[in-house]
Amino acid sequence: MIVAGTDEVGRGPLAGDVVAAAVILGKDHGIVGLNDSKKLTEKKRQNLSEQIKQQSAAWCIARASVAEIDELNILHASLLAMKRAVDGLSIVPEHVFVDGNKLPKWQYSSEAVVQGDSLVEEISAASILAKVARDNEMVAFDKQYPNYGFAKHKGYPTKTHMDALKEFGPCAIHRRSYAPVKKILDKC
Repeated sequence: MIVAGTDEVGRGPLAGDVVAAAVILGKDHGIVGLNDSKKLTEKKRQNLSEQIKQQSAAWCIARASVAEIDELNILHASLLAMKRAVDGLSIVPEHVFVDGNKLPKWQYSSEAVVQGDSLVEEISAASILAKVARDNEMVAFDKQYPNYGFAKHKGYPTKTHMDALKEFGPCAIHRRSYAPVKKILDKC
């Protein structure tokens, strides 16, 4: 059976797209150390990301934009990003394991797995690809919007980020529907 796993990264940040990945590992993939991306060091995630891209049967990274997050809400945007990732695989899966407790609206045989990024290798691999991709994007945005510290906090609502948001206001990649950003916009 051709099994895929999918996961998303970036539901909590105040800025940036929500990024999802889907992975079909295939038999005898030989990738050691797959786990929830949050439980791995940055270096380990980077190394595993490269291995996953080289050794898996298929993989795809997709996203839902800040505008889509603001329009749909983060849950629906996350499900959309996961659907796009699975739809983008070069091999059609026979079954898809989805991290969490909700499934996207799609035609695939699938199962939601709570804490799946720690329990299902395919979801772990997807978690790693999505996290590395999103983190790299936030580092790039740090160069474009240097006042916010995106390279360090990746858009999460840290004190540094909140202070910068208050001082400089939201930039183009901030999620305007999120309460802390909306509150600042309402004061303008």
